Amino acid sequence: MPVGYVATTALLAWCAFFAVVAPRRPRPLATLSFWFGLILNEVPFVGIYVLVASTALAAAQGDLDSAGAKVTAAVAAVATVGLAVSARRGLRTDQAVGRALEEGLGAGWRNRVRVPLRRHRPWARILLLPVRMRRRDVQRIPDISYGDAGRRNLLDVYRRRDAPQNAPVLIHFHGGGYTSGSKSREARPLLYRLAGQGWVCISANYRLRPQTTFPGHQIDAKKVIAWVREHACEYGADPSRLFVAGSSAGSNMAALCALTPDDPKFQPGFESADTSVTAAICLYGYYGHYFGDPPNEPPSPLQPQGYVHPGAPPFLIAHGTKDTLGTVEGARNFVAQLRRVSDGTVVYAELPGGMHSFDVYHSPRFEAVVDGVEAFAAWVLAAPADSE
Repeated sequence: MPVGYVATTALLAWCAFFAVVAPRRPRPLATLSFWFGLILNEVPFVGIYVLVASTALAAAQGDLDSAGAKVTAAVAAVATVGLAVSARRGLRTDQAVGRALEEGLGAGWRNRVRVPLRRHRPWARILLLPVRMRRRDVQRIPDISYGDAGRRNLLDVYRRRDAPQNAPVLIHFHGGGYTSGSKSREARPLLYRLAGQGWVCISANYRLRPQTTFPGHQIDAKKVIAWVREHACEYGADPSRLFVAGSSAGSNMAALCALTPDDPKFQPGFESADTSVTAAICLYGYYGHYFGDPPNEPPSPLQPQGYVHPGAPPFLIAHGTKDTLGTVEGARNFVAQLRRVSDGTVVYAELPGGMHSFDVYHSPRFEAVVDGVEAFAAWVLAAPADSE
């Protein structure tokens, strides 16, 4: 029996189980779901390619005659079906995003949007090169300092090579539970897409534990906004149209930025800086308590749920139903609170089968979210023109 075929099939079947089933309890099993299920949940086509190719190779070499090999082939077939289920969930994301836009923006939202939106997702990249991020028309200017904390206070600028002027700005903060992560990991398909459409995009590092703790992370986020206000024009950007976004822990930071404009406790030494934002885009964050948490536990000051107010700017929140690290129930509760208290628009896209870190690859799921972000941003930017 071919050892390589057995090992490959066993590994992919193991990962496929966590991608498709993604158990959220108990906690150790939820963690396994994330680490082993993420890649094949987002790019299941890669697993299907490997399983089909390895089975075909074993058959061509006459290695499927033994009983053990036949069992392995059966396991490979079941895993392939599971990955097909995962792929189908990802393909359904465009429907979920479309429904979210209609619910949040209204059935006629397309009539307000004044820029052309993408008609087709980049299927060649999704199917063949899901990890390839760079685009020839986009320039990345790396490692610009915005503070005095060394490499943890560096940011990258993404802009189109022809350097259009008066471009809207997107600032993105990475995830990592405030203990890890970097500015070149998550949401790069979004950064490159918007930059290619004429935006100036910023991806920033910030101080992590144990170097700092809350509110140190948030102070760094505010410093990035202040830096953009001061230097955006040098890169062709219009700082009056400033969106803030984040993934996981960065999503919490983005939400807090949107909910605490010009708050002096997050701006020591630069209290006069304008840190207001036009809108917030939050991907798979943990936003505070939800129904099911201990009822008497006080809310943490680092969670945005405690800062919601009527004047909050528009929000787009995207969360996966299979997220094992940040619960979808928490996202639902945050959305409900925003809609109950805030006068701003709230778009909530619940992604079928989506897990944590769904924004790492060019996947059907995240590319549908990218389209939703672009539509949401175009709608928000068109709002002042409509109100005149």
